[in-house]
Amino acid sequence: MREPVACLVDPVAGRMSGHTGRYEKRLSDLTGVYENADAHAALVKSLNDPVVYSVEDFRPGSHAGDLNYGVTRMNPGRVGKEFFLTRGHIHAKADRPEIYYGQSGHGLMQLESPEGETRIIEITAQTICYVPPYWIHRSINIGETDLVMVFAYPSDSGQDYSIIEKSNGMRHRVMSSGDGWELVDNTSYNPRTGEEVAALIKNYT
Repeated sequence: MREPVACLVDPVAGRMSGHTGRYEKRLSDLTGVYENADAHAALVKSLNDPVVYSVEDFRPGSHAGDLNYGVTRMNPGRVGKEFFLTRGHIHAKADRPEIYYGQSGHGLMQLESPEGETRIIEITAQTICYVPPYWIHRSINIGETDLVMVFAYPSDSGQDYSIIEKSNGMRHRVMSSGDGWELVDNTSYNPRTGEEVAALIKNYT
């Protein structure tokens, strides 16, 4: 039987005590994600390939019936008119949900259904964002400071990043617009077929 654990989150630094793992993604790791490839390459060079986001997590295991949790810290920034963002994923076991809890900063959770519907959840401190089963999701920092969020998901969920790559990104891009943001169509988007959507749902019903 596992022992109870307590981890302390620093909402300013975006760190968590007692984590069992840590990783970070630099701007070069997001090659192909942004619309303006030239602006991306130039920013990687001019900023010496900065860290876009880092994750510290606690993973008790990969078995069903348990939870992984952790904290994500995202730097503010833009590539052209696009804000800094995460790669995004659907869970490998697509019927698994996830919770995000805002600690500091100002961000968005961009969600896409297998059929291509888009939903946006705005996240600030004390916001709980529920990501339902089957929804692709990515985090976006639209603020001027770090975006820090706590997350939790079933330990056997896994992550599938290829679903976004196969569609040439998500259906919409979040772009800066004046003092805010707007959704624009991703002109390279390749919709999933009805057969692909049905197969995804069928595997977990």
